[in-house]
Amino acid sequence: MHARRGQVDCPLVSASHTNVLHCSTLLINDGGAYCLGMRPSTALGLYLRARRELIRPEEAGLPTSGRRRVPGLRREELAMLAGISADYYLRLEQGRENHPSEQVIEALARALRLDEGATAHLHALARPTPTKRRPAARERAPASIERLIASWAHTPAFVWGRHMDILAANSLVRAISPVFSPGVNLVRATFLDPEVRRLIDDWEGAARSTVARLRALVGPDVDDPDLAALVSELSEHSEAFRRLWARHDIQIAPIATRTFNHPLVGPLDLTPERLAIIGTEGQVLIVYHAEAGSRSARALTRLVGLIAQSPRPSKGKKASAR
Repeated sequence: MHARRGQVDCPLVSASHTNVLHCSTLLINDGGAYCLGMRPSTALGLYLRARRELIRPEEAGLPTSGRRRVPGLRREELAMLAGISADYYLRLEQGRENHPSEQVIEALARALRLDEGATAHLHALARPTPTKRRPAARERAPASIERLIASWAHTPAFVWGRHMDILAANSLVRAISPVFSPGVNLVRATFLDPEVRRLIDDWEGAARSTVARLRALVGPDVDDPDLAALVSELSEHSEAFRRLWARHDIQIAPIATRTFNHPLVGPLDLTPERLAIIGTEGQVLIVYHAEAGSRSARALTRLVGLIAQSPRPSKGKKASAR
């Protein structure tokens, strides 16, 4: 991707093509663009609009007679359900109201039928804290964590950063798939690497979960240049990513059991556990496990044996990178 930045003071049309963003910088990459310098109030407005458009009137107990020009709820309908004036809601969605009360946010969350994680995200967007800009140095997993997971011969494990880049991975998880190799971004791989579609049975579910997890990881930090570059690249090359990113879904709940199709040992039904790494900026340790005594547990044991039988790189030589 060849990206460049341009200083602008003009509106940028959002993913829905109807909402206006005001930003100071565009990150442009051969036909794609992502807004930097976005006002926090604009991020709140985008989220409200995206979630409003996903609710059908009948789901909210509203009549559906007559022709509707917009998907989902109208602004005035959501305002009525939340018990606020239509004018006040319009100012919120357009980014002209910067200080909604806790009661208003809770009322909007109920009207939008948000779960606990999405409600927390809505509060974070309404009460953004100053973001500490990260240094340009490459993100690394703590050396102690790398040593720890390397010692787990029977447990697949890896570390991802705040944008779901693989920072460290042990031999067993890499044997499940090269997708779990340091340097791979799991969001990019999910949408652009055909290996992921072969690897995972429920690709659609995995794709939805991946995008929602990314939004949960970055939270209200809408002015992150690295996130902007990633979203711009994927928006250009993947229609599925554009569609899912525009939904503004948030996933905080545990990831469900996934089935990985391994070419040598067969299907592996593995459940992930996520452990936040203290002292890092959003790094997470992902540990997979199979149900004890299950077919997947036996297959995982066979995979451990195959790793033990495979030739090791000669001393002093590095293994070839994928």
